[in-house]
Amino acid sequence: MVRARLIGRALAALAAVMLAGASRPAPDNPVIVGADPHLAAIGHEWWLYPTGSGDAHDDFSADRLYGYHSPDLQHWSRVGSLLDLHAIPWIGQDGAPSHGLWAPALAQANGKFYLYYAVGPQNPTPSRIGVAVGNAPGGPFTDIGHPLLTGGNGFEAIDPMVFVDPKSHVPYLYAGGSAGATLRVYQLAPDMIHIAREVPTTQPPHFTEGVFMLERRGTYYLSYSHGHWNDASYSVRYATAPSPTGPWIYRGVILKSDATHKGPGHHSIAQNPATGEWYIAYHRWENETDDGPYKGSRQIAIQRLAFRDGRIEPIRISDAPPPYAPIGDQ
Repeated sequence: MVRARLIGRALAALAAVMLAGASRPAPDNPVIVGADPHLAAIGHEWWLYPTGSGDAHDDFSADRLYGYHSPDLQHWSRVGSLLDLHAIPWIGQDGAPSHGLWAPALAQANGKFYLYYAVGPQNPTPSRIGVAVGNAPGGPFTDIGHPLLTGGNGFEAIDPMVFVDPKSHVPYLYAGGSAGATLRVYQLAPDMIHIAREVPTTQPPHFTEGVFMLERRGTYYLSYSHGHWNDASYSVRYATAPSPTGPWIYRGVILKSDATHKGPGHHSIAQNPATGEWYIAYHRWENETDDGPYKGSRQIAIQRLAFRDGRIEPIRISDAPPPYAPIGDQ
C-alpha cells in the first residue's frame, strides 16, 4: 500500500513537471539576440531569419546564417547553419581580405525556398547580394554560384527583400540604402535567381535602408528604416502606393526610440494565415538612455501590427511577451 502511494505520488509529480514544461511561460520581448529579422509564416510554423547566431555579442555580419522556428511566436528554437560563407564559391572574387553575411530574406516559389542575403564589405569593394536555394525553410541552402546583384557607382547592394505580387505573381527584388540611401527595384525572372530588368522608381521620403513590402486590400505598403543604424535616430517609416513600384505617398513613422529602447529598425512584417492578424519583427538596442552611438548587441522583438482606415498605426515599444499566435494545428 505504501509502495502504491509512493508510485502514485511520483507519477503525479512527473505529470506536473510535464504540464509545466508544456505550458512554460512566454519569454518577454526581446526574444533573441540578433538583428535584421525576416519573419515568415510557413506551414504551421513561424520562421525567423536574422543577422547573427543568437549568441551574445554576435549580431553583426558573420560567416554563417541561421534560422529559428516557433509554433506560436513566443518560444523559438534555432536550427543549424543554413548557409556558410565559405560555401559561397564567388565570395573571394572581389579581392577583399574578409567578408560577412547579413540581412537574410526568404521567398517561396516553384516549390522551393530562396534565401537572399547581403555580402560585405561595402568599402572599398562593392557590396553584393547573393541567393541560395533549398527544399525546406530550415535548409540546407546552396548558393547559385554567382552574385545576383553587385553594387557600385554610389549604389550599395544591401538589404534584399523579395516580394511576389499576389495580383500579377511577378517577383520583385528591393535592395539598397545605407550611405547612398538609394532604393532600387528589379523584376526577377520566374526562376527567382536571375534579374529580368530594373524597374524605375522614385525614392521614398526619409528612406535609408532595410526595405519591406506587403500588399493589403489593393494597397502596397513600403516600409523601411530611416536614420543611422547605431544611434537613436534609427526608426521605421512607411509609404503607400497603388503598385509594387510606386508612386510613393509618405505616411509617417511606425517605430521610433523611446526612453530606454533605442534605434528600432530593419524590420519585417508577416500575417498569420489562420487569423489574418499582422505582426512586425524588428531589432532594437536595450537599456540605452543616451542618443548613441551604441555598441554591443542588438536584440529582436516581435509585436502586433494594426491597420486603421488603411493606415498602419504607430507602435509603442513593449517588453511584454510577443502575442501568442499559433498558425494552425500543431
